[in-house]
Amino acid sequence: MIHTKTLKELSTLLQSKQLSATELATHYLDRIEASDLNAFLHVDRALTLAQAADADARLAAGHAHALTGVPVAHKDIFVTRDWRSTAGSKMLANYVSPFDATVVEKLHGVGMVHLGKLNCDEFAMGSGNENSAFGAVKNPWDKRAVPGGSSGGSAAAVAARLAPAVTGTDTGGSIRQPASFCGITGIKPTYGRVSRFGMIAFASSLDQGGPMAQTAEDCALLLSAMAGYDERDSTSLTPEQGGVHEDFTRNLNEPLKGLRIGVPKEYFGEGLAADVEAAVRAALDKFVELGATLVDISLPNTALSIPAYYMIAPAEASSNLSRFDGVRYGFRAEGYKDLQDMYKKTRAQGFGPEVQRRIMVGTYVLCHGYYDAYYVKAQKIRRLIADDFARVLSGADAVCDVIMGPVAPTVAWDLGAQTDDPVKNYLADIFTLSTSLAGLPGMSIPCGFGTGDTNANRPVGLQLIGNYFAEAKLLNIAHQYQQATDWHTRAPSGI
Repeated sequence: MIHTKTLKELSTLLQSKQLSATELATHYLDRIEASDLNAFLHVDRALTLAQAADADARLAAGHAHALTGVPVAHKDIFVTRDWRSTAGSKMLANYVSPFDATVVEKLHGVGMVHLGKLNCDEFAMGSGNENSAFGAVKNPWDKRAVPGGSSGGSAAAVAARLAPAVTGTDTGGSIRQPASFCGITGIKPTYGRVSRFGMIAFASSLDQGGPMAQTAEDCALLLSAMAGYDERDSTSLTPEQGGVHEDFTRNLNEPLKGLRIGVPKEYFGEGLAADVEAAVRAALDKFVELGATLVDISLPNTALSIPAYYMIAPAEASSNLSRFDGVRYGFRAEGYKDLQDMYKKTRAQGFGPEVQRRIMVGTYVLCHGYYDAYYVKAQKIRRLIADDFARVLSGADAVCDVIMGPVAPTVAWDLGAQTDDPVKNYLADIFTLSTSLAGLPGMSIPCGFGTGDTNANRPVGLQLIGNYFAEAKLLNIAHQYQQATDWHTRAPSGI
């Protein structure tokens, strides 16, 4: 079946003319139309097939890139010219951007064919994709479960083979955690590697786009096309800072002999489910078989990442989302008395509960009298967290080449199980937040499943964390693991 093939395999079929881009796009569009996962928010068959026809012309003329004709879908946090860009919010329910985000532009530039926009937590705020104004996404492995968030639509689409490649964004774990819950591969690059231009902002010092696909090799191909300096993004890394174009597939086949894997004791303590720990430990044992060495390390400020993140991210969100007031674009409430009343009603009706909660928290911590006590202190803790990583990963005294551990403390929980307790959702990010606060690259690869009657069909992800600009190394490590295991090849029943 075509949809079970990886991005790399589809590329080979397209390049050899065994398959046309139009045939491939039509196949995926039909699958999307038949799906009940609520993973897609906007699909336009005519637009997609027009792009596929252009890709076929490029392939026929011999002007094709390795990704030409391969379908891709974008998280609805990236703006697009012809498809709606909602950020999963009523506030932008019918918004169509006059331009493409840089990520969209880059992938379209190499000839990838856009399948549509993917559901996500509203303004990327959430851990289960239950905060979307357009309904929750179902996990294709178990439709009673969440797919993870905020890139839940992206992860579900790949797991259900509705798209071979997707984009996601990661502010505090929103690529890695849904990748873990849906049994796919996803990578969050070093902060600044991938342009944020055209990415609807949540927390500007944390947001980072990245690829999600079945395999590490697929992610390497995607990231090679996505990354690079963008002068339109003030946070984009310049070539002098390391923001150079790279071929992230270059090291995929290097052996792992001599690799030092740091195993943080803080990632294996209280709160980690036994079935998740068992799957992660088994993955670590497999790396030892492949020639790696395990090194016990400590990241002592890990527990502080939750309070630090939930001061910094809401503060930045309160600033970024102040632009949505009903004046220029987006939703506007009806029946207001004056401008002040219009602001209040528009924001009260246009934003969902979680977004309102984070705006309130963020505004509070930025208020005079609280700024130093909360926001400044959180930024100081952020520095301590980054120093923890630097101590074990950087310089002549580095004790490990990569850090590994669980992505989340548990497998995916049931839909609705945590909607009344947002703190439980926040705690689910304990192992991913610190990487985002430090701006380091991290990824999730499938390494097993939960156990018991409820969790037996719910995937577990292994998290890999590297030093700055170590994406090629992480992808190499993940690829070698996937060459020796088959977790990444498994798909939900009925696929």
